[in-house]
Amino acid sequence: MTAPQTRAGAGFPFVRSGLRVAALAALLAASSAQAALFEDDEARRAILDLRGRVEAQREANERRLNDMQRELQRVSGDETAALRASLLQLQSQIDAMKAEIATLRGQNEQLARDLSEVQRRQKDMAQGVEERLKRFEPVKVQIDGREFMADPAEKAAYEQALAQFRQGDFERAQGGFNAFLAQYPKSGYGPSLLFWLGNAQYALKDYKSAMSQFRLLQSVAPDHPRVPEGLLSLANSQMELKDSRGAKKTLEDLVRLYPQSEAAVVGRERMQRIK
Repeated sequence: MTAPQTRAGAGFPFVRSGLRVAALAALLAASSAQAALFEDDEARRAILDLRGRVEAQREANERRLNDMQRELQRVSGDETAALRASLLQLQSQIDAMKAEIATLRGQNEQLARDLSEVQRRQKDMAQGVEERLKRFEPVKVQIDGREFMADPAEKAAYEQALAQFRQGDFERAQGGFNAFLAQYPKSGYGPSLLFWLGNAQYALKDYKSAMSQFRLLQSVAPDHPRVPEGLLSLANSQMELKDSRGAKKTLEDLVRLYPQSEAAVVGRERMQRIK
């Protein structure tokens, strides 16, 4: 029985080798399984440890977050109250400023009305002053081909006396002309006034006084447009005084000195009638 087993084993040497290999493989597999089991445990412990640390860190973070939220709520509440108080104070200041602005606006409107009234009064006063000043300011006058400046009062006095003459009030006209000459001896109205004064005196039959005015007119203003008429009136006054020779001489001077005047035409006719 033994011999056949020995032969059998000897007859299949590679079977034994296979068994050894299989046994070795089983041993290695068992070793590998144990190693794998060992490695899985360590990994599991590492994972558990990591989980524990993560959980602890999470809890710590949650606690810190909660603390921070509570602190933030406390701080925010205080700041909100302070901000609300500041806003209320600011709103009160704004309301006060609005009221002050409204008051100032009303005062400004009143001041504007007062200023407008003052300006209107000043304008009226200025116009009144200007009108009063115009009564004293010289004005340009044109009369008998002459132009000159005269005071308003001077102009009014001359026009008043002339108006009296034209109304036939020769007595008052003479008084007005004489008063004018006394007050304005150098007036531009002088030559014209001498002419009208002489005519007023002629109308009053004061021929000698009239002759004096006509001669004075020719003497002070020989180129005045009224001089030819004055010489004609002078000759008329001489004729009224029966001075035919003097009248003829005056008419000759009139025709010689002012030959183109209308008075010279009349003078020539009258010379022919004087004997």
